[in-house]
Amino acid sequence: MTAETESYAESLAAWRAQAEAALRAEDGWLALAGLFWLADGRNRVGSDPSGEVALPEELAPPLMCEVWLREGVVSLGAAHPELTLSGGPPAGRPLQSDDAPAPDVLALGRLSMLVIRRGARIGLRLRDRDHPARAAFPGRRWHPIRPDLRVAAVFVPHPEPKVLRINTIIGEIEERLSPGAVVFQIDGQECRLDATSTGGGGLFFNFKDATSGRGSYPPGRFLTAPAPQGGVVTLDFNRAFNPPCAFTDFATCPLPPPQNVLAVAIPAGELAPEGHRYS
Repeated sequence: MTAETESYAESLAAWRAQAEAALRAEDGWLALAGLFWLADGRNRVGSDPSGEVALPEELAPPLMCEVWLREGVVSLGAAHPELTLSGGPPAGRPLQSDDAPAPDVLALGRLSMLVIRRGARIGLRLRDRDHPARAAFPGRRWHPIRPDLRVAAVFVPHPEPKVLRINTIIGEIEERLSPGAVVFQIDGQECRLDATSTGGGGLFFNFKDATSGRGSYPPGRFLTAPAPQGGVVTLDFNRAFNPPCAFTDFATCPLPPPQNVLAVAIPAGELAPEGHRYS
C-alpha cells in the first residue's frame, strides 16, 4: 500500500466513523420515535389517548403540550411546566420548523420534538434519546474500498438553474434547484447525474444503480461532492451513504429522480443495513 493509498484509507475510515457516530447520536436518526401530521387547530400532545398526538404512557405525561396549527403557522399553547423550548422557557410565538436555519426544539425528559414541513403537510417529529434502536443497532456496513470508484466527472452547468421535482417516500413532491449535472464513466459506460446544491457550493446527488436491492439499499443512496474545480468534480462513491429511511420508519426521504437511476453497478459505499432483506 502506497503512502497516498494509506492516507486515503485513513481519511475514509475517519469519515465513516463520523457517519456512524452521527447516526447513533441522541439527535440522530436512530433516536426517531414517531412522526405525527398535525390537523388544523389544536393538537394535544401527550399520553392521554383522547389527544390528537398520543404518546406512550411510559414516556410522556397526559399532556406534554398543545401545538396549534393556524393557516400554516405552528405555535405552542398550554405546556407541561417542565417543558422547554430550544433550551429555555416555553413561549407562545410561532415555532421555527426544520426548514429554518435554527429549528425550535420542544423537550421534556427523554423526549424532544420539532416541527417539520413536507409539501402541504406539517408534522411533529419525535425523538427519544433512550430509544432502544440506538443501543441495538449493529453498525453501518460498507463495501470494501474501491479506489477505482473515486472518479473525475465533468460538470455540465444548466444554462439556468433547473427545478427538479423530487418525489418522496411519503408521496409528497419537493422542488429543488439543480445547478447542473455531472458526466463520468463507470466500467466504460457513460453516466450522468443531476445535482442539487449544498452549502458552500458543494453538490448533492440522490441516485440509484444496479446494486440497489442487490446489496445496496433498494430506494437508492446519497452522495456529496465538493464544488467543481476547473469544470471537474471528484465523485467518491466509497462515500455513498444510505438515506435516513434505511434506518427508521419515521423519515421522509426523497427518492432519486428518474434521470438519476443508473443501469451500471457501483459496488462501493454503504450496504443495506444488517437484517434488511437486501443485506
